[in-house]
Amino acid sequence: MDPIQRVATREVYRNNWMTVREDAIRRADGSPGIYGVVDKPTYALVIPLDGDRLHLVEQFRYPVGARRWEFVQGTAPDLAEVPPAELARRELREETGLRAETITELGLLEVAPGMASQRGHVYLATGLTEGEPEREPEEQDMRTAWFGRGEVEKMIAAGEITDAQTIAAYTLLLLHERR
Repeated sequence: MDPIQRVATREVYRNNWMTVREDAIRRADGSPGIYGVVDKPTYALVIPLDGDRLHLVEQFRYPVGARRWEFVQGTAPDLAEVPPAELARRELREETGLRAETITELGLLEVAPGMASQRGHVYLATGLTEGEPEREPEEQDMRTAWFGRGEVEKMIAAGEITDAQTIAAYTLLLLHERR
């Protein structure tokens, strides 16, 4: 039995990418409470790797008011659920133009489990061929570039890469390579 039970829920906001709901809950001791939850569909994050080079994308992230380097990642439009490996291949093609011969799942991430239900599947993309990106309107300012591993690690240490999913995914890559 869950230590927290939902007794009521109401949707307070919705757009094409997310919903926000407010849940009335009862704790294990019987006391009432409330949770605000952001629901977003499952996302895929892709680490394009070619030898010792990693392919990153950079875009303006409106909520933090800054441009950020990160690995390819995204969800399907209109809150759709798409098989994660299919989503990974689509996001890689859309954002970078790259196509992968091999997509290997490395693990699962939870974005912010204290307030959001979203989970992400992390994939390693290898056997890459280049093509033209097929970006969505929100991605029109996106840039892409290859970086050596040492450079990526320096960018993380210097606070130039701050995306938590990118940093966690890089850790999953390192652990995968140690197996």
